[in-house]
Amino acid sequence: MNTKKSINSWQTLLKACAFTVSSLLISAPIQADETCQSPYMAKIVGQEDFVYVWTLGMEGLGDEQDKLVTVDVNPKSKNYGKVINSLSVGGRNEAHHSGFTDDRKYLWAGGLDTNKIFIFDVHTDPAKPKLTKVIKDFVSKSGGVVGPHTTYALPGRMMITGLSNNKDHGGRTAMVEYSNKGEHIVTHWTPTDGDLRGAVKTGSYADGYGYDVRVLPRRNAMFSSSFTGWSNYMMDFGKMLGDGEAMKRFGNTVVQWDLHARQPKKIFDVPGAPLEIRCAWNPNHNYCFTTTALTSKIWLIYEDDKGQWQSKAVADIGDPSKIPLPVDISIQSDDQMLWVNTFMDGKTRGFDISDPFNPKQVFEQKIGKQVNMVSSSWDGKRLYYSSSLLSNWDKKGADNEQYLKLFSWDGKKLTEKFSIDFIKEKLGRAHQMRFGAYSLYASKSPEKPVGLLAKLNP
Repeated sequence: MNTKKSINSWQTLLKACAFTVSSLLISAPIQADETCQSPYMAKIVGQEDFVYVWTLGMEGLGDEQDKLVTVDVNPKSKNYGKVINSLSVGGRNEAHHSGFTDDRKYLWAGGLDTNKIFIFDVHTDPAKPKLTKVIKDFVSKSGGVVGPHTTYALPGRMMITGLSNNKDHGGRTAMVEYSNKGEHIVTHWTPTDGDLRGAVKTGSYADGYGYDVRVLPRRNAMFSSSFTGWSNYMMDFGKMLGDGEAMKRFGNTVVQWDLHARQPKKIFDVPGAPLEIRCAWNPNHNYCFTTTALTSKIWLIYEDDKGQWQSKAVADIGDPSKIPLPVDISIQSDDQMLWVNTFMDGKTRGFDISDPFNPKQVFEQKIGKQVNMVSSSWDGKRLYYSSSLLSNWDKKGADNEQYLKLFSWDGKKLTEKFSIDFIKEKLGRAHQMRFGAYSLYASKSPEKPVGLLAKLNP
């Protein structure tokens, strides 16, 4: 394969689709870290001991299965920067996102294609997670939701966002609540034009799409974002970009919900596929950020001086005309910096968000030929990066780098500490990262715990 020609063709397709996307937006304006965890959940504020990488199996590589990979990341360990455990789950399920329960004893990880949810025990032996349960009836129990994405901790429960449905495999979807024991409780369908479910439509859209969810308990607020359905996210990326109808099937909304009542209240136009949502940590900061994949913008979802929630585009990410494809974002715990990754150019960008209405880019660095997720330690001194977006969307040939990388951040520059080649290690496509620490379960530690445990009072 002529990789350079392939990438040029890919970029040409992206630029070509930009006109299509832009034209659609003229009349209707169109991704895991310690600081993005649920405020109901115990957090690690010191040195993490492990990173759990939810990894997609690759055809022809190793056992070809999705797996949870455990990496030792404690600098004091003799295994620092090395894979110490790999637990395969059977088949390729389009491994994507994962999240802990509120007690942080179990990690729930979803498969966007098979709709299976894998539940791992990470507390009995944090260095060697065990698969304890597989939920196989998510679609039937939820009433037709497809593509379990975000698994987010609420008190005694997990809120799971869907990306699609089993009727047309489009973007219409819902959020689904489960007990920590893995039992379905209730399904909350995202409001649409045909069924607003009591919500107020503030703009042009009520598309019913879903992607991420985050909460601000002190304001009784929950927010969900939107992406695209199974028929798009399981399609070859180049083919999708050349399909005019497919390019119309992306979400353009963020929904504000009453957290306690689970009632949708407002539907905001946030055009261009808003992905991850990251909310401020300071108790006086009532706002969250999201970024749009197709239009390369940072959006602020904020509470105004009248106590009403609003949305506003506040910054561009790179050159939007080149479609850098913003993916994951990470907010620092002091609410001063937002890290934004762009898949196409493999870069991470740091934005000063001390004034949330006027983010300013203050740093930029290339991480790899492609980059997806960014995970920040609570103190902001360590940033982890992983590479895979989706199995059919990752780059081809030599540009299909698959890795976990750790960088230290001193406030001015990133310095690489270690890099693990997931293809060389025959592991697969490194997607999302979650942190583990002996300090959470101190009695299990073979050595003196080095992490610190703190709880937030929501």
